[in-house]
Amino acid sequence: MRDDETPRVDDADDMRSHHERMMAGDLYIADDPAIAEAQGVAVRRMARFADEYHRDPERGQEAARELMPGVDPSAFVRAPVYVDYGTNIRIGARTFVNMGLTALDVAPITIGADCQIGPHVQLLTPTHPLEPGPRRDKWEAARPIVIGDNVWLGGGAIICPGVSVGENSVVAAGAIVTKDVPANVVVAGVPAKVIRTLEEDGERAAP
Repeated sequence: MRDDETPRVDDADDMRSHHERMMAGDLYIADDPAIAEAQGVAVRRMARFADEYHRDPERGQEAARELMPGVDPSAFVRAPVYVDYGTNIRIGARTFVNMGLTALDVAPITIGADCQIGPHVQLLTPTHPLEPGPRRDKWEAARPIVIGDNVWLGGGAIICPGVSVGENSVVAAGAIVTKDVPANVVVAGVPAKVIRTLEEDGERAAP
């Protein structure tokens, strides 16, 4: 995050709860009882999904949608999944999510249709102030992540707060994406950079 994108701590006249601040996308401190309750619900639902999936992967999809109500019925999610809340995640039709997804959904995470999400991908919306003082005082915030339709995120890819990945693009395995990715490209590296342009019906490059 650039310094000029860091939200400022201004709590003097703000009568909102920290949960309300979080939901509004503003800086907050995660000591609100409503936040703890929502995280506790997510922990129990993650455990139920993992248990149900290991018994029967198809039947486990019902538990996946209980954990993440925004999962399209035609999508398929492998366990385990690690989330903050689950309620801020949307996964589009026919998308496949491989094992070990970490989706920290303090801000909304939107995954489009027909995506391939590799194993151990991380979608990280939380941010922290760059200034030492507010960070020491435990202020934090979050910025949304958007993954377009027909995107392939290779295994272990990390998508940072506020990043959008354009439709049809490929993020190579192990890439760390700190800036928006345009449509129809392959990005790779740390930080990720465009290494190839893709034709919609042309060559499919393996990350």
